[in-house]
Amino acid sequence: MEYYIIIASSIIIILSYLFNRISEKSNIPSVLLLILLGVVGREFIGILGVEKETILDIFNRIRILEVLGTLGLILIVLEAALELKIAKEKFRLITKSFVIALAGLLICMFSIAGILIFSFKNMEWSTALVYATPLSIISSAIVIPSVVNLDEEDEEFHIYESTFSDILGIMIFYFLVELAQPTSNVIVLGDFTFSLVITIVTSVILSYVLIYIFQNMETKVKLFLMIGVLFLLFSIGKLMHLSSLLIILVFGLILNNYKLFFVGRLKKYLRPLAIENIREAFLMITIESAFVVRTFFFVIFGFSIALSTLLDIKVAIISAAIIAVIYISRFLSFLPYKHDNLKRAIAIGPRGLITLLLFYSIPEEFKFEGFKSGILLFVIIVTSLVMTSGLIKKDTKNDGEISEVE
Repeated sequence: MEYYIIIASSIIIILSYLFNRISEKSNIPSVLLLILLGVVGREFIGILGVEKETILDIFNRIRILEVLGTLGLILIVLEAALELKIAKEKFRLITKSFVIALAGLLICMFSIAGILIFSFKNMEWSTALVYATPLSIISSAIVIPSVVNLDEEDEEFHIYESTFSDILGIMIFYFLVELAQPTSNVIVLGDFTFSLVITIVTSVILSYVLIYIFQNMETKVKLFLMIGVLFLLFSIGKLMHLSSLLIILVFGLILNNYKLFFVGRLKKYLRPLAIENIREAFLMITIESAFVVRTFFFVIFGFSIALSTLLDIKVAIISAAIIAVIYISRFLSFLPYKHDNLKRAIAIGPRGLITLLLFYSIPEEFKFEGFKSGILLFVIIVTSLVMTSGLIKKDTKNDGEISEVE
């Protein structure tokens, strides 16, 4: 059996690489192809006589989607942070992407919560907001690899926006969960603010310490050690109810912008050549690791889907309403700003890894039986296809311009 598992895993990784190549040529998100691979795989093993329910039971017992989703989340945010440059000339771009991400998230959250309240008569507002938050978050796991062919400013904007959307969405999700607990709202708000401040201060201190230690390590085996330390810090932070994703983001930003942070007296502790070598190698390992984790996450999600939920008329109607709200909220969030290629920017709002990860993280007391997973699948597929359409139109336009010049 172990050899069959190794063969299956190897084939999945090879196909995922091919899907990435197809995505680069066609702008079809590889995520959709991976989910489809999982769906086909489920039917294929059924033909072979393997009990699908047995495999699904194993997945549920070891909570494999939650584990892979968390690892993928850490690696994706770290990858994004390691590719973002902080500079005075980019302050306006960073501010704009933050405001748009926050505005779009809040508008989307309350609008989707309203749809859920209207659709499910027994759902309370607290539960509706918990369910609406994952559906309101832009997936950096899909956006970041999809916008590499855009202009530099557009690419950076969408990377910043999707990363901010991930981080803010996760923080709001867990804040809502805490807010619904039988304690004072004022106490919860105070705890949340205190947790946020503590996390930021701790993240900065830990980042300086880790970079100083690793730049002075002579051993050849240290990059996965660094990843292991970050995973450990993230997990400990979560157990202490801290906003752990900030630890990952701050570390990546400081490592990638070390000249900006190691100034004054700190500059004498800096070894630029060693840090630069660590940064380049660390970025490569992070990208490769994120690729593997993301591959198995979406394939297993596709394997876990009950296709019967897609045939439910109510699921289709609710999904259509949510999708409409997603793009209306994006349009409204862009209104205060002038933005080139506005239609394309609005189209780049896919849902994916974070949506699924948070959905599987909803506490038992908030679980609502009437909410079908088919809604998630509809929203992920349609928003990914809309993004694909927007990017393909961009490429077609560029091809036309090149032809005119020739």
